[in-house]
Amino acid sequence: MALAHNAEWIKANPGAQLKLEGHCDERGTSAYNLVLGEKRAKAVRNYLVELCVNPDHLSVLSFGKERPVCKEQAESCYAQNRRAHMLLKTGK
Repeated sequence: MALAHNAEWIKANPGAQLKLEGHCDERGTSAYNLVLGEKRAKAVRNYLVELCVNPDHLSVLSFGKERPVCKEQAESCYAQNRRAHMLLKTGK
């Protein structure tokens, strides 16, 4: 639902450039998590494209496990770190 709402906003603002960031939990190697984070961000991009968002307005970046929002070693924390962020890119 949130991505569908975001897709409508993107389509209504055709000059918008978005960066999709993929993040993972701390388990696994850095290399593995970079690939996994990229897959996560690309899944979001692909879904937005299915909703008719222009792919030229979307870029993908993976941070793997390098930017956790929660640092406890618990499943509830790991779940928070497995995420994708959508950021509006500015010309600055």
